[in-house]
Amino acid sequence: MGGLEVDTSKIGKVDGLTLTDALRLLHEHAGQPVALIIDEAQHVLTSKAGEAAMTALKSARDQLNQPGVVNLMLVMSGSDRDKLLHLVNTAGAPFYGSQIQRMPPLGPDFIAHIAALIEAQRPELKPVDQALLLQAFEVFGHRPQFFMAALGQILSPLAALSRRFEVGLLGAAQHQQAQMDADYLGLKPTEQTVLWRMLEQGPRFRPYDAEALRFYRDKTAHPVNAPQAQRALEALHQRMPALVLR
Repeated sequence: MGGLEVDTSKIGKVDGLTLTDALRLLHEHAGQPVALIIDEAQHVLTSKAGEAAMTALKSARDQLNQPGVVNLMLVMSGSDRDKLLHLVNTAGAPFYGSQIQRMPPLGPDFIAHIAALIEAQRPELKPVDQALLLQAFEVFGHRPQFFMAALGQILSPLAALSRRFEVGLLGAAQHQQAQMDADYLGLKPTEQTVLWRMLEQGPRFRPYDAEALRFYRDKTAHPVNAPQAQRALEALHQRMPALVLR
């Protein structure tokens, strides 16, 4: 089949290829379209280098593709839809105008896979109660990063559990849910209501229009003007961890 060697550590540097040149070489050598898959793509927003890489990918896409001819396909996935939206929903975003599609949430098949891994690596835990694992996964909001982090802690030799690990995992999920409830109840009434409106409206959220201000007034039982709503949004952003992004 032949081969192609590219020093990826030099891409974008003075003595290396540009990202566009590297992808063009790969396409020409393969003689086929190139599909580049980027997992957890929202993390590029955490650094200037990441944002620059996205801009370079957009440039590569624009240069390698022609009307009716697709030589470079970009597939980006992530576990945080709101952060992914920052790549597409403003005029300055690198992939402005692109669409984001929600994938079906993981479910029983994922749990069966995890259970099989546990049983293979820890035979003394057989049989794994998949129903309890699935229940915990659902309480974690079908988010594998929270589920796997808690599972790693529960299965740690230092955990010293006095009960089945599945029960401990479900307890950890319920504890996190209770903490989230407490965090919400700890917000000021206006902050609660603005967050409520944001979650309810999703991409249609407009923080300061007449309908939103009427919603805030009805839920808090007192008038809320645009500056007050803005201060509430800023407070939600300043929390650690931030509850909203700009």
